[in-house]
This record gives sequence, structure tokens and C-alpha cells, in this order.
Amino acid sequence: YAMRKEAKGFSFSQDNEMMEQFEADFQYEETKDQKLAIEAVKKDMENERPMDRLIAGDVGFGKTEVALRAAFKATLDAKQVAYLVPTTVLARQHYYSFKERFEKYGGNVALLSRYVSKKEQTEILDKLKKGYIDVVIGTHRLLSDDVKFKDLGLLIIDEEQRFGVEHKERIKELKNSIDVLTLSATPIPRTFQMMLLGIRNLSQIETPPANRMPVQTYVVERNMRLVKEIIERELARNGQVVTKKLVVR
Repeated sequence: YAMRKEAKGFSFSQDNEMMEQFEADFQYEETKDQKLAIEAVKKDMENERPMDRLIAGDVGFGKTEVALRAAFKATLDAKQVAYLVPTTVLARQHYYSFKERFEKYGGNVALLSRYVSKKEQTEILDKLKKGYIDVVIGTHRLLSDDVKFKDLGLLIIDEEQRFGVEHKERIKELKNSIDVLTLSATPIPRTFQMMLLGIRNLSQIETPPANRMPVQTYVVERNMRLVKEIIERELARNGQVVTKKLVVR
């Protein structure tokens, strides 16, 4: 972190008409906290010192939109973006979100995870090396030694605390003198300690979007009838359901 503090990074250009148009594509109204976070990120990116900012906010509070705008800003200066996420489900979800917003402007977005065929992975790696891919979204597969970038300018990390020690070491290698944006709903105490020491910058999104219902969490005994009822209720309102099996060793 001391080396990053002294390092000279890339100073991104100020917003242009295309950036403004990209922001206008956002179909919702930004919350006050979102606007502050976006402005802080832009200011960091336009500074020649490498950005190291954490965006903290609850699920559904708009962290992804901040990441989208940072990524687009980077690609406008012909820099590549790597978006690192902890699960394949999340990787696919972000891939479709980015693809939908970037395609209109000729942006090339790719997905890299274990569910992508070996043939596709080889093609993606080749295009990354040649600079034909603007944004690559993936799981820890992005941290493999065979992943090479032509000109990486921004690394976005979703829920960094969910990666293992080995992965975090590789993330440190990737960082070097590039801009880093971290997103988290549950930052760990060590991260907050870094904020207090002035090593990393923090933007908090505490304001929920309009009409946003609060997340309700229940811890219950295994009851498949209850699970079935909850899933049916969610599907009836055109919502989404993600199931995950937790194995305790």
C-alpha cells in the first residue's frame, strides 16, 4: 500500500458527451449517496495517483451502477477492465448487466468462469492479450497465470473478503499501479482499519432506492415445505431466487 501511495498511475480523462449519454441510460434516479460515490470515484480516476476506494452499501442499494460508470469511464480511454466476483452466479448476472449497457457503444464484454467452455476460454484469453476485450467479468479464474491483459486500467473487486489468502496475494500482484474499486455489503474490520489509517478511501451508500423494500433475513430449521412456499411466493411476484447449499465440516 505504501508503494501504491507513491506510484504514479494513469490519469483518466474528464467526462465527455458519450459518458453523459451512458449515464442517461440508467433507468432509475440516482440516490444522493450514489451520486456522491460516483463523483468520488470519477475524481479518484482523474487523479494520477492510483485509486483505492471501497463502496460499501447493502444489497440492491446501487453499487453495481457505480461500477458500471467507472468501467465505462476506463474504456473511453482505451483501458481494459477486470471485474472479479466470488461466485459464478454473480459473474453471469453482472455479465448480462454490463453487456446490455456496453453493446450500444460498441464495448466488448466477456465472461470468464469454469462454466465457459475451454474453447471459449482460449479465445477470450487471446482477445484479452490483444486488447479486443474491454471488460472481462469472472470468478477466481481471472487470477490464473494464463490471464494476460494488453492494458489493464481498472480492477473492480466484489466482496473481497470472500476470496482466500492465495487469491488475495494474486490480487495484490494485479493491483500494482492500476485503479482499484472494491464493492462490499459487509466490509471486514481490517478494511475499516485501513480507512481510518487513510490507506484506502470509503464511500458509503446508505440511502435505499425509491420504493426499495428492506431485506428480511430468517434463520430457521430445515423445512422444505416452507422453502417451497417462499420460492413460489417470490416467483409469483416475478422475483428471483438463488439457492446455495452450505456444508459445515
